[in-house]
Amino acid sequence: MSSAGTGGRVQPARPGDPSRVGPYRIIGRLGSGGMGTVHAGLTADGLRVAVKVIHPAQAEDREFRARFRREVQLSARVQGPCLVPLLAADPEADAPWLATAYAPGPTLHQYLADHGPLTGGTLYAFATGTAQALAAVHEADVVHRDVKPQNVILTPAGPRVLDFGIARAADGTSVTRTGVMTGTPGWISPEYYRTSAAGPEGDMFAWGALVAYAATGRLPFGTGAPDVVAFRVMSEDPDLDGVPGELREVVESALAKEPADRISAASAAQECSRLLASQATQVLAGGDAPAPTRVGELVTAVWEIPTVDDPTWHAPSARSRRRTVTTVLVAAAVIGALAGGALAFPAAFPDDADRGGARDAVAGPSAASPARHTGGATGPAATPGPAVATHTADDARGIRVPTDPLAGVADPAFTRAGDEAQPSDDEWRASTNASTQEEKDTAQAIGNDVRAMLATKGLEHLTATVTFNRRAQTVMVTGGPVSQLPEDDQEVFRRAGETASCTTLARRLQSSPTTWPYGRYSVFWKDSDGDTEADVLGFGRATDGCYNEVAGQWRGDESGMATAQIPSADRDEIRVADATDKAVTAAWRARVAEGDGVDPSAADDDISLGFDPAEKAAYVWIQDTYGGLIGRAQRDNFQDVARRTTCGKLRDEYSRNRSWQYIRWSVAVYSGNMGTPEFIGSGDCLS
Repeated sequence: MSSAGTGGRVQPARPGDPSRVGPYRIIGRLGSGGMGTVHAGLTADGLRVAVKVIHPAQAEDREFRARFRREVQLSARVQGPCLVPLLAADPEADAPWLATAYAPGPTLHQYLADHGPLTGGTLYAFATGTAQALAAVHEADVVHRDVKPQNVILTPAGPRVLDFGIARAADGTSVTRTGVMTGTPGWISPEYYRTSAAGPEGDMFAWGALVAYAATGRLPFGTGAPDVVAFRVMSEDPDLDGVPGELREVVESALAKEPADRISAASAAQECSRLLASQATQVLAGGDAPAPTRVGELVTAVWEIPTVDDPTWHAPSARSRRRTVTTVLVAAAVIGALAGGALAFPAAFPDDADRGGARDAVAGPSAASPARHTGGATGPAATPGPAVATHTADDARGIRVPTDPLAGVADPAFTRAGDEAQPSDDEWRASTNASTQEEKDTAQAIGNDVRAMLATKGLEHLTATVTFNRRAQTVMVTGGPVSQLPEDDQEVFRRAGETASCTTLARRLQSSPTTWPYGRYSVFWKDSDGDTEADVLGFGRATDGCYNEVAGQWRGDESGMATAQIPSADRDEIRVADATDKAVTAAWRARVAEGDGVDPSAADDDISLGFDPAEKAAYVWIQDTYGGLIGRAQRDNFQDVARRTTCGKLRDEYSRNRSWQYIRWSVAVYSGNMGTPEFIGSGDCLS
């Protein structure tokens, strides 16, 4: 079941259909299948979205829900040209759902049935775009596993590859049931038939068949019973008559019987781009406008698929249409923020953050108008906002007396250590950019730390503006403007802002206790430029201690676990997580096999691992699906295996990688339907 929609008109909603799903207003249906229904939805700004809602019967199936959660995670990891961006999802809802940008147009299968094969520049644009899409998928260490004509939409802007329902991470962890054949006959590689091996090479075999089908309208290995098709795939040459010249050479390479002999997606995209450029030169020859040079422009320039007009979508106003264009660009940009996450990290929800627009953050909450922000930490000068009242009483002579403890003090020490009040909106609006050198250094340090932590989760497009309110003795870290940022991403930003602020201010207070005025910090989020209000994500005082300055044993918590479950975009983290996850799983299965009173069913439980950059900690968690870890002894067994194995991997990386910072560990067990984790151990691997 595709979540992107098709070229068909929006069908009327049926009795029982929801009026809203998440933030989206539902206006009809796009389609339905055995797993769920795809609804046509609109955002508040008029952006068309396709919302896949799982059927209640499937939602009650714990295994299916886990697979759907995995689909969301893998979809979130991938961004790139000619892919349909995931906008939001809630796999834990009573009726799990995910939303993607709407991709108007027929599937390749539908188009060929109505119009015949693709020709000329459109064919080369199709081959280039789909190869680019798979290159992006493989770059994120994901294998699509269901490349076929029904999963490619021919939109007016070019082809779009969609549907990660049976995708899997490159390390082999599958969304589907073990031992069940996945894929569609005719689009399955020879090695998968022989050994069930499904890697990027298998996707490229299907891509070769896809391009051949687009060029000829025929399946390269024919039709018939699945076993007959399988025999042809494994032993016969494909029928490529009609595939033009040089493109045929690329397709033949993709359809090689041996995986090692096949062209990669990146190489296929590069070669097809070269052929496309040649086609574009012929198609556009004689035009007054300069020939496009970028691949995306080339695809659009020669693409000849008619625009789909569906009047049942309610068009937004002119103002809303401008916002819609921005939102579409935003949605396309942000998916890469979560690309490259390690297999062990389940559940990540991307959102619509504009990589360019996000850099146009208002310099400070009190800025009179938006300005280009280039530093990422401090921004340009800001216009001070309304002053905060500092006089509350009159003396005997009728003169207003300042009660602000900082009034008239040139270099005050921090005096609000006992103040538990949350910084107010007025204090945020009155904050300004750094003015002294110490403030500038502090803003730079906080901004650098926040960016480094966000980058590990693929959120480097989010910017942190650091401003100061001297009277409130508070440093403000403001994110945005990005509307509808997922709660998971906001949580990462909050933790990054709080951690960076607390540690930086604590050092300042320690080195300059009599002259440094800032000891409080607050993290805000703005939804749009020019906002005079912002949401408070978190606040605290450096005098209360930060995670790396608190004496005693560190302990993991649910906030850190939530951050660890967001996919990483850091290659070292992905590599270490993958190796550690496999090692913990192998060690646990060996321990279960030894006995020691551990229920044998526990060997089949899913084990995952992720990193929390705020606390520099690795979290390991196990889903106790079959109730084999009910007793304390069994949980102690798992904690011991996970701790020993994880710390061994972390220490090894720490000893050879000077930039490696993860030295803490925490182990948790999820019982039942992935509710609240029970932490069964935490600590420091170097102690």
